[in-house]
Amino acid sequence: MSAASVSVCEVSWAPERKSALVLKPLSFELAAGQTLGVVGANGAGKSTLLRLLYRFNKPMSGQICIGGDDIWSLSARATAQRVAAVLQEQPTDFALRVREIVELGRTPYRNGLAASGEHDRQVVDRAIRALQLDGLAGRLFGTLSGGERQRVMVARALAQEPELLILDEPTNHLDIRHQLEILKLIEELDLTIITSLHDLNMAAQVCDQILLLDHGQMLGFGAPEQILSPALVSQAFQVRTTRDQLVARQQSLLTFDLHS
Repeated sequence: MSAASVSVCEVSWAPERKSALVLKPLSFELAAGQTLGVVGANGAGKSTLLRLLYRFNKPMSGQICIGGDDIWSLSARATAQRVAAVLQEQPTDFALRVREIVELGRTPYRNGLAASGEHDRQVVDRAIRALQLDGLAGRLFGTLSGGERQRVMVARALAQEPELLILDEPTNHLDIRHQLEILKLIEELDLTIITSLHDLNMAAQVCDQILLLDHGQMLGFGAPEQILSPALVSQAFQVRTTRDQLVARQQSLLTFDLHS
């Protein structure tokens, strides 16, 4: 796996050409190997932006480039070899075992009905080990808990050997231990990662850059300490926000209160 830069230029989206924009034109540049956290209240446009980045929806305007290539100039197969996505909601009715699900990540590299090769097996093995799924490899996907299914889908995405990994609320359904494991994995992967997160303190901990959305409009893009300011967070979430300094760890913690 290797990381790629991401360039988004004046990208917008609406469900129909003549309807109002759900995502207003926005632009940003993300360096290869960096992690971007997309944050905002429910309905802010986080998932809409991610769907554009993994080429599920086509922008109404603008351009999205991965490693300098416009993703809409590539074939769907070529894009799948470079961009992998893990979504919030996972199907539970797969009649497949965990290893078979992870092996699906190799689909963009196969020609027709060709069998998996040794390299494919090695990639799948690494992904299973990375997500600590060795003991579940033979289990049916539908018998797993929500957190276990999430880990399987992250492993499937890693098996694609992408340059860009997109995670839509990756810690959903996970207990604290596995939340920490996913965050540790994010920090250690040699990939460019774009993830939506509800937990702002978590975003500040693991992300190099933050993109803050409010009703489909970008309020800011930059370093966590710049974007996750009390003023911007209060504007986006309609809450009273303060920043407390944790002296022992030299970290700051955002705390919130409802507006009266």
